Amino acid sequence: MITTTYKYTNQLVNESSPYLLQHAHNPVNWFPWGEEALEKALNENKNIIISIGYAACHWCHVMEHESFEDEEVANYMNEHFVCIKVDREERPDIDKVYLTAVQLLTDKGGWPLNCIALPDGRPIYGGTYFPTERWMDMLQQVSGFIKDHPEKAEEQAKFLTEGVQSNEMIYKTTESSVYVLNDLNDIFYNWKSNIDFVHGGYGNAPKFPMPVSLQFLLHFNYLTHQKDALNAVILTLNKLANGGIYDQIGGGFSRYSTDEYWKVPHFEKMLYDNAQLVTLYVAAWQKTKDPNYKTIVFETLDFIKRELTSPDGGFYSSLDADSEDEEGKYYVWTYDELKAVLGDKAALICDYYNATQKGNWEDSRNILYKSDSLQKLTIAYKLSDIELKKKVSDAKKLLLQQRSSRVHPALDKKILTAWNALMLKAYSDAYRAFDRKDYLESALKNAEFILTNMKTEDQGLFRNHKDGTSTIHGFLDDYAFTIKGFISLYQATFDDKWLVEAQQLTDYALDHFYDPTSSMFFYTSDLDPMLIARKMEISDNVISSSNSEMAMNLFILGKYFYRDDYFQLSRKMLNNVKTHAMNGDVYYANWDILMTWFVAEPYFVAIVGKDYEAKRKEFDTWYLPHVFLTGGKTEGALSLLEGKLKEGQTTIYVCQNESCKLPVTEVNEALHQLTV
Repeated sequence: MITTTYKYTNQLVNESSPYLLQHAHNPVNWFPWGEEALEKALNENKNIIISIGYAACHWCHVMEHESFEDEEVANYMNEHFVCIKVDREERPDIDKVYLTAVQLLTDKGGWPLNCIALPDGRPIYGGTYFPTERWMDMLQQVSGFIKDHPEKAEEQAKFLTEGVQSNEMIYKTTESSVYVLNDLNDIFYNWKSNIDFVHGGYGNAPKFPMPVSLQFLLHFNYLTHQKDALNAVILTLNKLANGGIYDQIGGGFSRYSTDEYWKVPHFEKMLYDNAQLVTLYVAAWQKTKDPNYKTIVFETLDFIKRELTSPDGGFYSSLDADSEDEEGKYYVWTYDELKAVLGDKAALICDYYNATQKGNWEDSRNILYKSDSLQKLTIAYKLSDIELKKKVSDAKKLLLQQRSSRVHPALDKKILTAWNALMLKAYSDAYRAFDRKDYLESALKNAEFILTNMKTEDQGLFRNHKDGTSTIHGFLDDYAFTIKGFISLYQATFDDKWLVEAQQLTDYALDHFYDPTSSMFFYTSDLDPMLIARKMEISDNVISSSNSEMAMNLFILGKYFYRDDYFQLSRKMLNNVKTHAMNGDVYYANWDILMTWFVAEPYFVAIVGKDYEAKRKEFDTWYLPHVFLTGGKTEGALSLLEGKLKEGQTTIYVCQNESCKLPVTEVNEALHQLTV
């Protein structure tokens, strides 16, 4: 057995986070966030460097190699600061505090995030990536400023801390809003100027998929039949599917595109992106029946199963952008490499994926993305559409096999509850649309994994799990997305267990996260050690906010369980953010989806009887964002189903506002009732 010896080992060596372990042998004397580091700073009156990143972050690796592995830089950091490393995915609460501080200072943020704080943890300066010379210069200047101007330093720290504490805090409104269709029209009108109707998505480069915003456009189109909204979704999904941001060989999406065309990705692959995009493509398939969307779902879930699924049913967090110290090296091809693998098929496949001898990217390499006009290819190569599809499929198998022999990007094996719940929902949604039993099996296995490994003794949730151990207390997004995942699994199975689990987690969140002063939820529980601010997460971004998800969960569970207190709290939360939702562009998209439910009351459709499963599957091929399903072979325990079982038949009830229309026995009859 070969034992590696290291010149340096710091306090991170005992951590489980792959990101922290990457820095365990830096000459910087890193500490994890905790009492030891914070007490050391106070006792020695040392300022703090809080450096935040994540395992798949390319520029985090660059800064580590340039600065944190440099002994001269490390000596200065160790002498003048207590140095703390944070995995933002494990501790998003810490990240939110110091990211807000940096955004208040610089108007921008990102990772790596580096914040300088006084010994008591209050921020005073920060930024993102610093080249070595600028990093050292900044550290020296900030140290000198604090030493020479303590009054000004105190004033700066007070200003930033108050800014962090007040940022995204929502205060209760006493107004009782009424929501009408014109509200949604106004929201879409405000969005339209920022939608790219040529290349898809929003704004200019860099571009992020923003799945929840596209879900809102689908909901909006469902209610209004506004063609521009649907066109924006279809255009974006097609551009994503054809672009380099999608792994054309192995399936799955990278985090974002560096250009406005979706061609050149930042190559890291995140679980949360792929989960949400699966759910989005499922919805788009239900709406359009485009077979390409079905293919994207299948290929992406193949990627998840192959590369991000643990043996016990959990889902790993991410794949690195880099391999062999080069970004994207695993995914790109030279023309000669393609020719060596594909032989006489190379010319066709290179044309199909825009690969050239000179290369379409850096260093004569090619990022594979689909040609805009496949019809030209079928004509040029005298192929039918079916023949072209077969040749491309065969080539993809050969290229995937060859690619698998390369040095693989690093895998972050930590399992995060919130992100697992997003993938649980994705598998449930894919099962419902496509009736793939293996998708249901994956969803159920993951749900049981969460119950077995992520629940605490007091029936709360842990945040993370790795190597058989769960440690950090869950945050609000862990609860919000797990509740949502369990609701989705209930609709896929009609097993009351998942609704009961969802309700129990909701009540736990109300006990430990809810703020009665604002009628909103804090991001951290009342059981967690206090940071300099107890923040709320309100605005939606690449992932919807935990407060918007909780408001949606309360709406749905309020209807399932006849809990008017849940429903009224959902309304209060939306009332609190209505002004933001009306004017906040895509950053309140999930709140806007909730608003659609208050504009047009959703239906609850009960299917009861021995053929309930076949009827449910028939419903699930349709795009019905304002329909929630319930039922089973018997009436079960839900009051919603009481008295609905009829001897010898399977009956469908279309219900709205606790009132049901005349029962029917055929799905097409029920669908007609939804539109009357």
